[in-house]
Amino acid sequence: MLREFMRLILYLLFRLLTRLQVTGLEHIPPAGACIVAGNHLGILDGPLLFTLMPRKDLTTLVAKKHQRNPIFRLVVNIAGGIWLDRFILEVKPVQQVQEHLQKGGLLGIAPEGTRSRTHYLMKAKNGVAFLVGKVDVPIIPEATTGTEDAVPKLLRLRRPKITVRFGPSFRLAPIDIQDRSGSRQRNTDDIMCHIAALLPEKYRGVYADHPRLKELLEAGYGTLVSP
Repeated sequence: MLREFMRLILYLLFRLLTRLQVTGLEHIPPAGACIVAGNHLGILDGPLLFTLMPRKDLTTLVAKKHQRNPIFRLVVNIAGGIWLDRFILEVKPVQQVQEHLQKGGLLGIAPEGTRSRTHYLMKAKNGVAFLVGKVDVPIIPEATTGTEDAVPKLLRLRRPKITVRFGPSFRLAPIDIQDRSGSRQRNTDDIMCHIAALLPEKYRGVYADHPRLKELLEAGYGTLVSP
């Protein structure tokens, strides 16, 4: 009850205080395990994803450093987020993720691991590929723009324009047991290039010239979502 009330309040605030444009929500399945993987530009990204999901079984990975903020900690706990140390591989959060996905839940994750200070895509960590390797589920890429400077604009009483695009789901190639590290790097790059294909060119950062991104763009992946 409290979770849904908070979700409704946040949704109304985003609609009232921002110029929000969302496309591709039809790619989110109504049920079944899947991962939404997106870029991370600002502090509003997590709450925004939470409000947009048409499902009640969404959980997300959240850096433990945010536990120091009592309000943020309260919001994450109410929303059922999973606290994670970005620098240490802990057993408990990995088990929580596996159990959530095995039960058919929806998981939100930012492969970059932290907010991009440059506002462009940074080199992602391989953690998401490690998790998907444990539980093979479809991945839905998500690309957000406009949250990088949304808070300063709101403080100046301006309504920031925020755009969120969800792309068609895809699955990663199996992990090669002879080259686990290389396989995870390949899969991580694949995830990030799917996100990059949904972003304007200036946001693509370190993946702008990646061969996999060029393949996706040539195949028209970025145009599969209406602008």
